[in-house]
Amino acid sequence: MTPGDRALVDRFLDMMAAESGAAKNTLAAYRSDLVAAAAKLGTLETATPQELAVLGEEWGALASSTVARRAAALRRFYGFLHDEGLRIDDPSPALPRPVLQRPLPKILDTDEVEALFQVVEERAASGRPLALRDLALLELLYGSGLRATELVSLPRRAVREDQPFLMIKGKGGKERLAPISSRAQAAVKAWVTASTINGPWLFPGGKSHLSRVRLYQIVRAVAGLAGIAPERVSPHVLRHAFATHLLAGGADLRVLQSLLGHADIATTQIYTHVDSARLIELVNARHPLAWTVR
Repeated sequence: MTPGDRALVDRFLDMMAAESGAAKNTLAAYRSDLVAAAAKLGTLETATPQELAVLGEEWGALASSTVARRAAALRRFYGFLHDEGLRIDDPSPALPRPVLQRPLPKILDTDEVEALFQVVEERAASGRPLALRDLALLELLYGSGLRATELVSLPRRAVREDQPFLMIKGKGGKERLAPISSRAQAAVKAWVTASTINGPWLFPGGKSHLSRVRLYQIVRAVAGLAGIAPERVSPHVLRHAFATHLLAGGADLRVLQSLLGHADIATTQIYTHVDSARLIELVNARHPLAWTVR
């Protein structure tokens, strides 16, 4: 990357951090994509529409999601240069715009969720601290719809008896309120009482908090004990179950967007497709007309 390109990329990322509140991971991904593009183009600063079109053609063998991400990074970069008067033109319309189909999230039905909780509740009845911890983890995943990172990094005193919600700092440092059920409060209280937590984390692990990998392992182990294929279950699947079951129960889509911490309502709307798919499946399986052969 030329010194000129490097300076422009730094200015662009500073803007993204200051004005858009982009998270560290997002900034790192943008930098990586821009560095890779510069290596192909020779320079970003003076790249022409024709050169960007050729670059897009070279991406032909990549997954649509990868092409979309790389093109989005360049579009925002050149949009920034144009807005700042650093280029008189914007060559980015020459980049490809792949059509993306958002995959439906994996979900569990209510019977499967009940089977998971039957396992963790039976284990927690022993009073063993780690079994109580696992129950608290699942209660917060399914009952509050937390992301894995949000859950494992909860401070020790995040859950309070007089406060029916959690203050969560999610993606991009944005804060939101997440509900916490009386069941989850009771489970967390039992875990804290039985454990010897002295550090700053509600779920400590090693020198810091419990890792996402360890959380993933715990959830899959519980799934196996509940007779559910472990590959079908993850912390994010339980977050999806939280959303899907709330929507099926009549929750408003805007409320669900707020609870999940989605910046865009379009991200939340995927759950309407999940619910519709389940309704169609129900009609095909249960409606009397489905049994009639024409």
